[in-house]
Amino acid sequence: MRLGIDVGGTNTDAVILDEGNRLLAKCKTPDTDDVITGIEQAVSAVVQDADVDPKDITHAMLGTTQVTNAIIERRGLTRVGILRLGAPATKAIRPLAAWPEDLRDAVEGPASILPGGVEYDGRPISAFDETAVRDAVREMEDGIEAFAVSSVFSPVRDDDERRAAQIIREEAGEGKPISISSEIGSIGLLERENATVLNAAVTPVARRVVGAFEGALERLGISARLFLSQNDGTLMSLEYALRYPILTVACGPTNSIRGAAFLSGMSDAIVVDVGGTSTDVGVLAGGFPRESAVAVEIGGVQTNFRMPDLFSLGLGGGSIVRADGAAGVRIGPDSVGYALTEEALCFGGNTLTMTDIAVARGVAEIGEPDRVSVARELVDAAQERSRAMFEEAVDRVKTSAEEVPVIAVGGGSILFPDELTGVSRVHKPEHFEVANAVGAAIAQVSGTVDRVFSLAERSREDALEEARKTAFEDARRAGADEDSLEVVEIEEVPLAYLPGNAVRIKVKAAGRLKSYQGG
Repeated sequence: MRLGIDVGGTNTDAVILDEGNRLLAKCKTPDTDDVITGIEQAVSAVVQDADVDPKDITHAMLGTTQVTNAIIERRGLTRVGILRLGAPATKAIRPLAAWPEDLRDAVEGPASILPGGVEYDGRPISAFDETAVRDAVREMEDGIEAFAVSSVFSPVRDDDERRAAQIIREEAGEGKPISISSEIGSIGLLERENATVLNAAVTPVARRVVGAFEGALERLGISARLFLSQNDGTLMSLEYALRYPILTVACGPTNSIRGAAFLSGMSDAIVVDVGGTSTDVGVLAGGFPRESAVAVEIGGVQTNFRMPDLFSLGLGGGSIVRADGAAGVRIGPDSVGYALTEEALCFGGNTLTMTDIAVARGVAEIGEPDRVSVARELVDAAQERSRAMFEEAVDRVKTSAEEVPVIAVGGGSILFPDELTGVSRVHKPEHFEVANAVGAAIAQVSGTVDRVFSLAERSREDALEEARKTAFEDARRAGADEDSLEVVEIEEVPLAYLPGNAVRIKVKAAGRLKSYQGG
């Protein structure tokens, strides 16, 4: 059996699926200040409801926002020693130059720009200097708990990064985590370097999450294989997650997209995930979330590692509703969050929320409807304003003017109207409120490669085969069963502005969890 858990900003959701992927039990509980307590409560509830022996749960998957929150809140991060290999070509801009000051203060350690790196076709920019790397590591302060190494065009050739990482291990010891940019980001030195530094900085957060996850399930008598969700809609082993914790950023919306696909039986649609504080709108393409084609900002920092293509708006079940004079009504972006059951009118509180609007309209049977005493004009105005916000969000992710199907999931999807302009049909599948936990439970394991290849001295077929093998190896390291792996996405972009017949190839492979024989 599989256990899927998703810890959002408002609720902790949990589901149990059997070997045939049938949902046996589900639970949605408000988040607690101690996130792990929420996990234990939700898991304990679904185990009891499903009437299963905890020892029969073979796999447990967790999707969490803890890494994202740490970056946004500048909390729990560690200082990072930074090595950039590319001198003298890259000295014009120092590492972290464009970072928000408060985040830089929390993360920035000593930084050195040293010789190394390659051109797009693998030719060295300058000779790697082992002595310079060793001296730089020795000079870094004792307070450094992690290292980040980046070099020019390392996705093409990463020899210098790996040599630098080996020297760091020799000088600083095996216990300090080392992030290298070729394993995290794609083409674009500064954005890839940013992602690598963030990955190193959140390592302590990932360790706490993994330790707490293991401890929570152990206390409940569950000895399953454990995985964390990553932001392409697939899973990674705990060991892999500790190396690449940045890949958990935005895993919640991607879990919802994958869960929406499973619950609805659809492989192509727009997915609207309405939570307690916000709504995330993404695109389901071929059964997986569509990835962003542009650099994505995280906590004010530009990065270029894989991220889902999402549009978010401050509209959810806990969003506060206010009369706004000539404008009629204002919804959010502030929210009562996980305190909904205490502060909303329908639960005896004093704050008018979008959940109260749904109760007043008769579309939700929650709390005590008699407590919601709101003028009908305000209710209608809030409904029309939310409809307009949803329509705009759907239009933002559409790629054509044609009508498209929409799958509405999340606990707040009771707010989503049954009809919208530009939408052919609105699907609200069974168990929609726990789609994120379902998405975690049914997810596969993936591997991705995104590199520039020169075809001057090799064939296109050889380059594609190398990319395929690299993606398969990445998936195997993340915990995939080798025999089940298949290519689920391939993208080939000729780079006409570079000499040497260069091409950018991106390949994504996915397969079922190793040792899992379920449906």
